Amino acid sequence: MTDDTDAPAQGAEGAVRETATVATPHAARYLGQLCKHFAHKLPGVEFTPSEGVVPFSIGTARLRADEGALTLDLEASPAEMDDLKDVVVRHLVRFAFREELTFDWRVA
Repeated sequence: MTDDTDAPAQGAEGAVRETATVATPHAARYLGQLCKHFAHKLPGVEFTPSEGVVPFSIGTARLRADEGALTLDLEASPAEMDDLKDVVVRHLVRFAFREELTFDWRVA
């Protein structure tokens, strides 16, 4: 038996999940901006004022806006997780240019 407490959580077909909660008073605004932006480029984007799902070719981003925070829940293959995080973070930082966001990623 091996100790894999630091191993990424594995989802369907070997996918891993990572989550970050980003403190911001504008969570719902950023969720809407991200989802609308990606909906122009990707089929299958779904969102409400408080939740969104963006199916990328390399994985899936699930977003949730709560009072004071935007939660990012990403699922991708281990080889593509860094690319998925990069795409989502770069776009969010661009929309939130007036504030400095902190991303504390953890295995889900």
